[in-house]
Amino acid sequence: MARGAPAWSAADVAGERRQLINIAYRLLGSLAEAEDAVQEAYARWYARSRSERAAVVSPGAWLTTVTGRICLDVLGSARARRERYVGAWLPEPLPDRREWAGGRGTGVIDPADQITLDESVTMAFLVVLESMTPAERVAFVLHDVFRYSFPEIAQIVGRTPGACRELASSARRRVRAERAPAGATAATAVGQAEVVRQVKEAWEAKDITALVGLLDPGAVMTADGGGLVGTVLRPVEGGARIAQYMIAIADKAPGLRLLECSVAGAPGLIAQHAGVTATVAAFDAAGGRATRIWVVRNPEKLRLWTPGEPSAGPSFTSAGP
Repeated sequence: MARGAPAWSAADVAGERRQLINIAYRLLGSLAEAEDAVQEAYARWYARSRSERAAVVSPGAWLTTVTGRICLDVLGSARARRERYVGAWLPEPLPDRREWAGGRGTGVIDPADQITLDESVTMAFLVVLESMTPAERVAFVLHDVFRYSFPEIAQIVGRTPGACRELASSARRRVRAERAPAGATAATAVGQAEVVRQVKEAWEAKDITALVGLLDPGAVMTADGGGLVGTVLRPVEGGARIAQYMIAIADKAPGLRLLECSVAGAPGLIAQHAGVTATVAAFDAAGGRATRIWVVRNPEKLRLWTPGEPSAGPSFTSAGP
């Protein structure tokens, strides 16, 4: 190797993309924003002179630091944007592309295909992340999910390693307070899949009694239409009220097809009309009942769920109880 030449290749630099997309999606909850953040990090890398790039010992560490800082800035501005958002804002759900017969079939690597589907991308987990401050979220995700050290995280958030340790600890308390004990087991997944299957069957049969029995009395359903399609603007609370809402939707949307599928690595449902995915529903369940339902209807967040051109699908009017 020539004196002063880098110990890494261009392929090494490009190979960091998968890790960066995984980090950015968990930090932002939006695949489009994650892709933009990673693209910006690479743009800054290639904007450096050849000698500046050669002086970098670890391109992966450099790109992670820059991506993390970009995400931190995006998270800061996102709070103001989401205050203006119509209705509830939910993270963008990810499909398991193995269920989609080869995805879009374009031959182009899709960023969604590079994201590892595990508990840290489930809707339940991402919603808890939304409750954190930007600095808490960055410290927690990088340390607890990706195992970066606090000195490394300190370079990103601009605080001391000790302060980053406190941020991650505070974030952990939020997780414990807002969620059931972490670590979904195989039994939990099987139980949730069975609840989802029974909810689907009861919904298709318009059996409100069965639906009420499958929903926890304290269940909460949150919907995200982004102001682009009709849906409830505030969470629907109580199993009986959610069941009434679901039956009302079934009555208003003849021809709606329900499918069981993986939503961000966990059992969920999608609703299609004329082959177009109009709704993606993620679930949390405990004790054989659904406790939380997150319904994403914003067509801008469903672009990965229908092959071909994205579409909003049918626009249901709110039938809120």
